[in-house]
Amino acid sequence: MITRMKKLTFLVYHKEYESFLERIRELGVVHVVERQRGEMDATLQSFLQKRTLYKNVAGEMLALADKQPVETVHADETAETLLAAYEQRQNHIQELNARLPMFDKDIVQMETWGDFDWQRIRELDKAGWHLQFYSCQERDFRPEWEEQYDLVRIQEKGGYLYFVVVSREPVQLDLEPLRLPANSLSELRRKKEETEAQIVSATDELKAFCREQCRTMEDCCRRSQGEIDLLQVKLNSEQMAEGAVVMLEGWIPEDCEAAVVRLLDENGVYYEIRKATKEDNAPIKLKNNAFVRMYESLTKMYGMPDYGEFDPTPILAPFFSLFFAFCMGDAGYGLVLIALGFFLKKKMSKSMAGMMNLVITLGIFTTVFGAILGTFFGVNLFEIDLPEWAKSFMISGKIDGTSYDKQMLLALIIGVVHICLAMTVKAICSTVRYGFKESLSAWGWLLLVVGFVCTGGLSFFQVISAEVTSWAFIIIGSVAAIGIYLLNTWGRNILVNIGAGVWDTYNMATGLLGDTLSYIRLYALGLAGGMLGGVFNQLAFMVNDAAGPVLGWLFCGLILVFGHALNIAMSCLSAFVHPLRLTFVEYFKNSGYEGKGEAYKPFSVVKPNNE
Repeated sequence: MITRMKKLTFLVYHKEYESFLERIRELGVVHVVERQRGEMDATLQSFLQKRTLYKNVAGEMLALADKQPVETVHADETAETLLAAYEQRQNHIQELNARLPMFDKDIVQMETWGDFDWQRIRELDKAGWHLQFYSCQERDFRPEWEEQYDLVRIQEKGGYLYFVVVSREPVQLDLEPLRLPANSLSELRRKKEETEAQIVSATDELKAFCREQCRTMEDCCRRSQGEIDLLQVKLNSEQMAEGAVVMLEGWIPEDCEAAVVRLLDENGVYYEIRKATKEDNAPIKLKNNAFVRMYESLTKMYGMPDYGEFDPTPILAPFFSLFFAFCMGDAGYGLVLIALGFFLKKKMSKSMAGMMNLVITLGIFTTVFGAILGTFFGVNLFEIDLPEWAKSFMISGKIDGTSYDKQMLLALIIGVVHICLAMTVKAICSTVRYGFKESLSAWGWLLLVVGFVCTGGLSFFQVISAEVTSWAFIIIGSVAAIGIYLLNTWGRNILVNIGAGVWDTYNMATGLLGDTLSYIRLYALGLAGGMLGGVFNQLAFMVNDAAGPVLGWLFCGLILVFGHALNIAMSCLSAFVHPLRLTFVEYFKNSGYEGKGEAYKPFSVVKPNNE
C-alpha cells in the first residue's frame, strides 16, 4: 500500500537556517520539494563531479582488491589524499609499462649485432680505432667497399645486410651510420626483467592499498553525497522578506508527523501541515508486509505509482511467484534455489540479504508447484511408483477425450484470472480517482469479460443450461454495452461515444486475445525445462551403461551435475524475464497502471550500505 503523505511548509530565520537543516537531516523523514532554479550552482556542480570521480575510483579499487576489501574505514583519511595516493601508484605502474616497449625495440635491434661489451668499443675508440655500424639492402651493397675498408659482415636477414667498418679515421660511405642503443643485449634483457619485476611489485602494492583503503573511499563517496544533498536542499529553499526568512517545502509520512511537529515546536519554527491530495505530486513510500516487501524492487523497476494510483506490489507478489514456479516447473530445482539462497545469505552483505530471501521464497514456490506439475530433476513423478493419493495432486497428461495438455489449460486459466483481476483493479481504482460516472466504460468492459468468462465456465461444467447461458450472455452484453458505447465519457455527444466505443472494441478484441495467449509461455518454458532435464538424465545413464561401472558412474555424475546446473541457470533466466513481461505488459496494461510517481527520498544523513 501507499503511505499517506502530508505537505509541510515552514519558515526559518536566515541565521538559524543552517543549524536547523542539520537537525532536519538528523531526523531523516522530510522529502524536500525540488524547484527549478535554472542553471546548476557551480558549487553543486563541482561536488557532483567529485562524487562521480570518487565513485568511479572506488569501483576501480574494489575490482583491484578482487572484491575482498578490508572492512575497516579510516575516518581520518580524506578523499583527496586517497585519490592522490591511488593516482601516484597508477602513474608509477604506467611509467614502468611504458618502458617495456622501448626495451623490446632495443633488444630486437641489438639481437642483430649480438651481445658485445660497449666498454671494449669505447676502449678501441680511445686507442684510435673507430667502429661504425651500417645496414643496407643487399642490392645496394658495393663489393668494392670490402676492398677499400676493413669491413666485417655481421648478418644477412630479410634482404638486408648488416656490417661493421673498422678504421683509423671515420669513413664516408653513401650510407648513414646506425645509432645503436647504449646498452649491450644482456644489459637490456636484465633491465627489462628488472622492470617487469618492478611492475609486479608495484601492482601488488596497489592491490594491497586498494584492499586497505577501498571502504574508506566508499565512505568518502557517501560523505560527498551528504554534502550534495545539503546543497540541493539549500537551492530548493526560497528567501523571503528581503532574505530575512527562508521558506522550504517538503513531504512527510503521516506516521512521522508527531516527530516532525515536535522538532519544529522545539525550534520555534512557523510551519503549516496539510494532507496530500490526489492532484499533488506527492512522493511515494510503499508500506507492505514482509512477504510483499521483497517484491517492491520489481515494482520500482517499472516505476513508482502516482499518489492517486494503487500499489501493484500486493498483487504482483503472488502472481510473479506463481509464474516463476510455473516456468521453472521442477521441484528439485526449487530445492536447489532454497539451498543456494540460504548459503549466499550468510556470505553477502545485509543489503543483499533481502534479495536472497526472495530467492528462497521463489524456491519454495517452485518446489511446491513443481511437485504439482510432477517433475523432480527432470524425472516425471507421475510415471514412477508413488502412492495414488500423491499422484492425485499432480496435474499431468491430457484432458479426457482431447489432445490438449492439462498444464497448457492451467496456464490459460491463470492468464484469464490475471487479466480479469487487472480489469477489476482498473475499474475500482478509476472509480476512486475519477468517480463512478467517469468509469462506466471500465465497469462495462469488466462486466462483459468477467461475466462472459464466468457464464461460459458454468455452462462448460453444465452447472447452468444452454437456455440460461444464452439469456445470461444477452443480458450481460446489453448492460455492458450501455457503459461501453453510450456512457463511456459522461456528458459527451452520444455519436462520439459510440465511435469511441467501437474503437475500444477493436482494441480489446485484438488485445485481449493476444494477452491471453501470451500466458502459454508459462507452459512452454516449464515443459522445455523439464524435457531438457530429462534429456540430461537419459544421456548420463546411457554413458553409464556404455563406460562400465567405474568410469560410467564418474561420467554419469559429471553429466548430471553439469547438465542440471546449466538447465537451472537457463530456467532461472527465463523464469525471471517472462513473468516480468507478463506483469509489465499484460497486467499493467489491462489494470491501467502508469507508474510515473516519484519515490520518497527523505533528506537524511547518508549511512554506509551495511547499516
